Amino acid sequence: MDKKNYAVIMAGGIGSRFWPMSTSSFPKQFLDILDTGETLIQQTFRRLSKICPAQNILIVTNEKYKQHCIDQIPEMEVSNILCEPMMRNTAPCIAYAAFKIAQKEPEANIIVAPSDHLITNEDEFCSIVNKCFEISSRKDYLITLGIKPTRPDTGYGYIQFKSKLDHNEEINKVKTFTEKPNEDLAVKFLDSGDFLWNAGIFIWNAKSILLSIRKHLRDMYDLFEEGKDLYNTEGESEFINRIYPHCKNISVDYGIMEKSDNVYVQLSDFGWSDLGTWTSLQTHLNLDESKNGIIGKNVTVYDSKDNIINMPKGKTVVIQGLEGYIVVENDNTLLICQKNNEQEIKKFVSDLKKKSSK
Repeated sequence: MDKKNYAVIMAGGIGSRFWPMSTSSFPKQFLDILDTGETLIQQTFRRLSKICPAQNILIVTNEKYKQHCIDQIPEMEVSNILCEPMMRNTAPCIAYAAFKIAQKEPEANIIVAPSDHLITNEDEFCSIVNKCFEISSRKDYLITLGIKPTRPDTGYGYIQFKSKLDHNEEINKVKTFTEKPNEDLAVKFLDSGDFLWNAGIFIWNAKSILLSIRKHLRDMYDLFEEGKDLYNTEGESEFINRIYPHCKNISVDYGIMEKSDNVYVQLSDFGWSDLGTWTSLQTHLNLDESKNGIIGKNVTVYDSKDNIINMPKGKTVVIQGLEGYIVVENDNTLLICQKNNEQEIKKFVSDLKKKSSK
């Protein structure tokens, strides 16, 4: 395992579409959402430990989630938990981690990955990442992992690629990015054969990403560059708290990837899902003969099919006559929602906040 390999886990999101299990105080990356015995962030850390030394894995999260990280990953070095004082999207998060890593290892190869995605074929994942590390170590490429689409999903971003640059490397130069197209456009993307889902997993060399930040987000680069002598010192936290509010709230996709001409995509097939919604979870649960995905030991269903049911372990629940529903209880909060209306869950959460503030 190359000591120059580093990983950055992005763990600052609140996962509001998985409410009421996922809340702002305890978001989904810290939950065992699939009832496997591991939370999503624990799975992510363990998976990345196969390709990077554990001491080279960093987590970027909100200050209020620091203790969750310490509790769930006790082997993690506390100094490797980077705390954002506020949410500022993925570009500042990645800039912070890149500057901190480069201060230690200017030649570092870095993988950036979300904390709450599912990957079922971890051996293939590690093989692909190691191949991309080999490329990023010698070429000024910003590499993103693309997943072959299996349906015209409107909830994913899409990457259009050009013809292969180098057959031996099996990576393609990126032509365009499209965020969450409508259904008609998604069908065209699928039919064309030259679009992939954007997995939101990136691989690059520290020098390459810092040069790209400097070129495309110069104000942000200058802010973080001010602290070049403070990273990995006692002064780091105070410096970050001071400059972070001045960082532009922008994603790495919009701020860098869409503007750069050295972006490449690696076609990947390792059983990926972003677990973005309750419905996306259903395909990864053990379903009964009526296609109900049930988590909870004391749940009994009658004349019900195609439901997602998640109940506390000590709760006895009987459901009759439901089809195509999400039924979830957590901390005295109960959600009953039609699956085809699950995009409304974020609105439900927002409305409840407004109601409680009155």
